[in-house]
Amino acid sequence: MNAIRTARQRARDELTREIKAEARRQVVAEGPQRLSLRSISRELGMASSAIYRYFPSRDHLLTALIIDAYDSLGAAVEDVESHVPREYIRARWQALCTGVRTWARQRSQEYALIYGSPVPGYRAPEETIAPASRVAMALGRLLADGWAAGELRPVQAPPLRPGLAEQAEHVATVIAPGVPREVLAQALIAWTQLFGMVNFELFGHLVGSADPADEFFDHAVDCMADLMGLPAE
Repeated sequence: MNAIRTARQRARDELTREIKAEARRQVVAEGPQRLSLRSISRELGMASSAIYRYFPSRDHLLTALIIDAYDSLGAAVEDVESHVPREYIRARWQALCTGVRTWARQRSQEYALIYGSPVPGYRAPEETIAPASRVAMALGRLLADGWAAGELRPVQAPPLRPGLAEQAEHVATVIAPGVPREVLAQALIAWTQLFGMVNFELFGHLVGSADPADEFFDHAVDCMADLMGLPAE
């Protein structure tokens, strides 16, 4: 009986992978807003009713694709950052940023799915939060390590307004316990600059100014490291 269940599960897992692969193809070809379970079932030779046993709705399938994309990005960044010795805080930041950019350039359609225009009518469920937080958690760990080692330099910045101070305190609690909210506020600036920079490059907004963007990217990453008070190495 166990062997039968295992065989069925393998078959189900394989068909699930095929459904998601076809869904990714459709997203690349037509955009996520045109994703259709019926169209996928036709392409795979399934009865239209059968696909709903795997994904009850388009949004369930879209959620699966989004989680896969976030997990893939997170794993890629964690891998490249893990190869840097823990004491080299700035180098870990540089590796994190390079990991984000490299993954985004290699898998631009998946990047666009999670960081591009919102899909009309789709609201990401809570189960996407943890996968979406993996890269932020890597940033939090390197900040916490740098702060604990006494290596983060004080940064001159305007005082935090009350609302921002509360937000930064919350972020610190989640991703970098013990790190002052002033440091987290600077990290939030760097964080948004990183993804803004990647977006500009991927979507063609640096053409005619900083294209190719390799040197601009490296320079900006160093500037962001200074913004956060990361030590020079």
